[in-house]
Amino acid sequence: MRRTPLYEKHVRLGAKMVDFGGWAMPVSYPTGILDEHRATRTAVGMFDVCHMGEVHFVGSGAAATVQRLVTNDVARLENGRAFYTVACLKSGGIVDDLIVYRLQPDHYVAVVNASNIDKDVDWFQEHKGAACDVQDRSEMTGLIAFQGPGAAQALQPLTTFPLDQLRTFSFATDVTVAGLPIWIARTGYTGEDGFEIFCDAKDAPTLWDRLVDAATTAGGRPVGLGARDTLRLEARLPLYGNDLDQETTPLEAGLGWVVKLDGDDFIGRDALRAQAAAGVARKLTGFVMTERGIARHGYAIFDADGAAVGTVTSGGPAPTLGRNVGLGYVPTRLSVTGTKLSIDCRGKRVGAEVVSGPFYKRGRK
Repeated sequence: MRRTPLYEKHVRLGAKMVDFGGWAMPVSYPTGILDEHRATRTAVGMFDVCHMGEVHFVGSGAAATVQRLVTNDVARLENGRAFYTVACLKSGGIVDDLIVYRLQPDHYVAVVNASNIDKDVDWFQEHKGAACDVQDRSEMTGLIAFQGPGAAQALQPLTTFPLDQLRTFSFATDVTVAGLPIWIARTGYTGEDGFEIFCDAKDAPTLWDRLVDAATTAGGRPVGLGARDTLRLEARLPLYGNDLDQETTPLEAGLGWVVKLDGDDFIGRDALRAQAAAGVARKLTGFVMTERGIARHGYAIFDADGAAVGTVTSGGPAPTLGRNVGLGYVPTRLSVTGTKLSIDCRGKRVGAEVVSGPFYKRGRK
């Protein structure tokens, strides 16, 4: 298994390490997933995301290349701004979901999923336009997420940069944290406010130690993959490989808001226009369990008449809510709020009900 620059730090903290897409990653620390989840919701959680990929697009043709590769409108990005988007095949199937950052008119960075780095880079290279150099800088880049309602207050003493001036989906370069050169973004994957701190990979261990101290002082802690999954599920944020893949389209996944069908051309636009015109036959739908049982990835979904209608893509407890929740693709007619479903949980049909929006939203339950 590959190791991030923070592997030894996790081991010394007593983390349980697992194979995550070929990476040795912490699934939890000694206090457990529930404690890590609650710490992120109430104080600060910090995450090793050094395994994520950072792909740079450089040159006079960078903007045109990125526009061709992703579904969102690159023209609306200004320097220091970022957006969430997807890259699609000609069929409309999702190659990956990613965040694109504009550093300069001729320099963009895409942060891609760890398990997709090689595939994405090959795909970017194959479809890039003229005057654009695609550079995979993943191995030389460290990335630590610092998330939670106490994140800004805990992080501010480590930097002179005024964090309150950083808007959501903005970032700043030429910043120092704990005396180390970094660039910092305000995009997240937990449903909470927080920051992503990019650094040189060799600086990641030192930065991690300083951030652990800051988080601990604020009542927070390091967080592993287990709580990262329950946090993103509560916020109804999709996971590539579970909720998104090359057989699903962004329109089916409820990501139509990142697809600009009337904007500049991109790979997959014709297929998505046709799907939009014909009507989306199935949708990624959220549900809460109304009876005792936990929906897990791969479990069958049934309608009120007992017919199999889909499969759970993500599911599990929502600790903040004290309920069990899940996501899955079902026919569009069944994606309406209040629709009754049932989930086959180890041979037993367990009741569920469709709900709209995120299960948890910051500031309310």
